[in-house]
Amino acid sequence: MRNSTVRAVNRLTQRWAEQAATGNAGTVFTAAGVWPLLALLADGAGGPARAELAEALGMPAGAAAGAARELLGALGDVRGLQSATGLWAKADVRLEEGWSAKLPAGTRGTLSGDPDADGKALDAWAGERTGGLIERMPVVLDHETRLVLASALALRLRWIKPFYDWPCELEQGPWADRTVCVLSRSTSLLDRVTVAHGPAGAVTLLEVVGDTGVDVHLVLGEPGTLPGQVLTTGIDVVTRALPATGASLLPDGNPGPGLHIGSASSTVRVPRLDIRAVAFDIRAEHDLLDHAGLFGLATASERSTGHFPGVSAEPLAIGSARQSALARFHAEGFEAAAVTAMAAAVGCAPPSKTYRVRRAEVRFDRPFGFLAVHRTSRLVLAAGWVNEPAMVTE
Repeated sequence: MRNSTVRAVNRLTQRWAEQAATGNAGTVFTAAGVWPLLALLADGAGGPARAELAEALGMPAGAAAGAARELLGALGDVRGLQSATGLWAKADVRLEEGWSAKLPAGTRGTLSGDPDADGKALDAWAGERTGGLIERMPVVLDHETRLVLASALALRLRWIKPFYDWPCELEQGPWADRTVCVLSRSTSLLDRVTVAHGPAGAVTLLEVVGDTGVDVHLVLGEPGTLPGQVLTTGIDVVTRALPATGASLLPDGNPGPGLHIGSASSTVRVPRLDIRAVAFDIRAEHDLLDHAGLFGLATASERSTGHFPGVSAEPLAIGSARQSALARFHAEGFEAAAVTAMAAAVGCAPPSKTYRVRRAEVRFDRPFGFLAVHRTSRLVLAAGWVNEPAMVTE
């Protein structure tokens, strides 16, 4: 993946986090599913819409389609990640060859004009491309829908070292007196936990290593810190724009949120990091037009005229832009998926000896953020906020 493209996608992730992670509810989103679609639209846009899309993308519109193709191709090479794109148009919509030739390989289909029939076909595509994680295409279809452009991402990974899980009633914090699914494990690698200091204060990050070249980072801020600020600081850390200090170099005491460091008796002469977190299962729906300026779609969604002369001679405007996403974090691994769709309408046993060893304990038992990150490129594949843990019922 090109570094410039990775940086552009991660910048969009940070800007989206500031608006999507409010703390009122849990959320999950993936800019890696939105950015390529915006890039393809930018290549075919004209006038103010083209300039707004380029600004949202963080690169010139003329270079966007090529970058989108390369990004989607690279995503397809990530183990454990399914990636797909699709384009459906009405039979009488004539696409410009220069634009359609730049589209990445993927599904090409025809819209019948029957919203129910087309909806079932698009839902089937979403379910198939995400292995059933997302069952419906997040698009509004009506008789004026002329074109649908969609992407699907589905990530599945297993932990290198799984957690133990059990039901537990928490004793303190906002989740007190709830029986939740608690995950725990220990390791001698203290620096799986780091602490960084961002504009809004300290954050603690835990790296949970996956088996596919993708890792999940849990991010905990100080109580009262806005979720968007916690996530943006976390993104700066995982993309190495902000330095962080590993637990092996941190002072004893409570050097970061949810983190305690001291010493303990042990039967082996190695340090120990004890991890305790909660499982979570989050689904979220995003209407991108609610934040049209963030995604460069403010002008492009005005239906009084057309905005995509490079796509088709027919005047087209964005009538719908949505993303459905989910994330699951459990004892064995992590799953995340997102389908993004944009529809264009007509414009308009112990030994006897013991040792004193360094011991760190980290707990994620109050609302926190998470980031799924491709280890090599540092591309953030999914981000979100956990407002409610996975509950345990009788």
